[in-house]
Amino acid sequence: MEYEVNEDYFTRELLEHREKDEVVKLVSTKSHGTTPLVIACRNGHYDVAEYLIEKCGANVNQPGLVMFDGEMIECASPLWCAAAAGHLALVKLLVKHGARVNSITQTHSTPLRAACFDGHFDIVRFLVTHGADIEMSNRHGHTSLMIACYKGHIKIVKFLLALKANVNRKSKKGNTALHDCAESGSLEVVKVLIEHGARMGVDSYGMSPLLTAAVTGHKHIVEYFISIPNLVSRKERIDALELLGATYVDKKRDMMGALECWKQAMDERYRGDPVIPKPPPSPVVAAYDFAREITDPDALNGLLNDPDEMRMQALVIRERILGPAHPDTSYYIRYRGAVYADGGMFNRCIELWNYALDMQQSMLEPLDPMTQSSLFSFTELFSFMIGRQINTGRRVPPVQREELLRVFKKAVLEVKLGKQMMDKGPTRGRDIVYLDKVLLTTLHLASLLTHEMPEKDTAEYTALHQALYELVRINAKDRNGGNVLHLVFRERHIVLGAGPKSPTYRFPSPNLIKALIRVGADVTATDMTDNTVLHLAAYHYPSLDLFTILLDAGAHIDAVNKSGDTFEKLTWRKRPYDAVYLVKYTTLACLAARVVRKTYDISFVPKNLQDFVLMH
Repeated sequence: MEYEVNEDYFTRELLEHREKDEVVKLVSTKSHGTTPLVIACRNGHYDVAEYLIEKCGANVNQPGLVMFDGEMIECASPLWCAAAAGHLALVKLLVKHGARVNSITQTHSTPLRAACFDGHFDIVRFLVTHGADIEMSNRHGHTSLMIACYKGHIKIVKFLLALKANVNRKSKKGNTALHDCAESGSLEVVKVLIEHGARMGVDSYGMSPLLTAAVTGHKHIVEYFISIPNLVSRKERIDALELLGATYVDKKRDMMGALECWKQAMDERYRGDPVIPKPPPSPVVAAYDFAREITDPDALNGLLNDPDEMRMQALVIRERILGPAHPDTSYYIRYRGAVYADGGMFNRCIELWNYALDMQQSMLEPLDPMTQSSLFSFTELFSFMIGRQINTGRRVPPVQREELLRVFKKAVLEVKLGKQMMDKGPTRGRDIVYLDKVLLTTLHLASLLTHEMPEKDTAEYTALHQALYELVRINAKDRNGGNVLHLVFRERHIVLGAGPKSPTYRFPSPNLIKALIRVGADVTATDMTDNTVLHLAAYHYPSLDLFTILLDAGAHIDAVNKSGDTFEKLTWRKRPYDAVYLVKYTTLACLAARVVRKTYDISFVPKNLQDFVLMH
């Protein structure tokens, strides 16, 4: 959000004729999370800022909300804003009037770090001269030197190193400034850091700056590192060259470049003394089309005649060097699967994506965004395949129920693990949001599974309902305290676009609701606002067939939520259904409960009946 400040109007019309106390209150009051001084400093309005500080008594340290590069920065001080935006004169003005040079944003970013990000050298020098701490880091442990290195601001890097900035300091994930510039590809910065004693350490993934340069495809950085005597071992050189080759295949799509890297690595292996053979082959993987890593230098040339084999080699090599825990391992497996899907090779895609999903669920904590993304991609893929058949009539491989069920079970497992994690300790807000996303994705998979119900008493029917039962049994709640049926009926979750153009594929579908009820989903359960599933259906999906399914399963037509609404009241507003239809589902027990609630003190009602009475 950009703010325009008309200085004359602001001064003359708003402030000059007001009492001092009122002026101070006005300039300290936040609008949309920010203050006039923060706005002035963000946009470089020196005269306005000076007037606010010197004439109106604005607090130079009062933070506010501000936007930079499309990102909202919370708790940003006026000095942070001026430093980030490159307004040196404003920085000097603020410091002169007592601005704290080491103030931090919500993410613990300092004005010095903000200036380093965009390369404002004069501001960096001024802040350091006036007491800025060059070793303060943000919440991720990244220092001003690290961000200057990543952004390639060589002048600032040299300045901070001259002040003895810790060149080997590690972030919370173990990376150093040398990792950062190796990732961004600045050879000039790399050379300066090496001259100042930067070491080839490893981060929490076991990645050295050399491997970081290789995985990001910066060949010039890799060649510089391996050219320095005694900086890295021979094995490290080999791994870097092989990984660089894999990056050339998948990221740069340069097969010749990849082959050159792999040949150079082979030379390092077999022409040196002693020979360093490749590790014993791992068990072959179906997802990789049973590819084995090539160990014979002479066999490399044949790869150019088989691009698909070369792509599998890249995946095998990357997994061996990076390991399954590194995000790039599963990322490029998924990327290769997506390429196959684009080419209509859906079975290859499904196999690769399943392999990546298994890897993520075994290595990452439950509800990790990468696992969420994999499950969501599966849902999109299956929906696309089905939709393409239904909507266009094109001949595509049909979605196999076994494949859908296979992925659905993994989604249910993710829900279970996420629920267990949240039950063990304090719940973070993001975990509840993540669980909602995984639950919703799981329900969309279930909707696709239940589109055509298998015949009763068949193995397929039993397997489907067993999987749905496992989901319901977990008893996971959404952020509003509702069960899986509540989530099905929440206000129009759009996660798959239009989806297949078929009434039986709508979400929520009658088949899905019936199946969930059959395996034990409770239609009478309430959420935090005392809404039953029937309330949500009336709010968002006023459909007679859906109402009937819920009412036939025992939903109470006269249950009252915290807003005092019943199903009858909600539906009458939108569509006055036949009174006979409503009377059909009004039971004698419900009528009695209404009378009891109006007539008696609830404490006189037997405890085992109190919840039932209070519902009406």
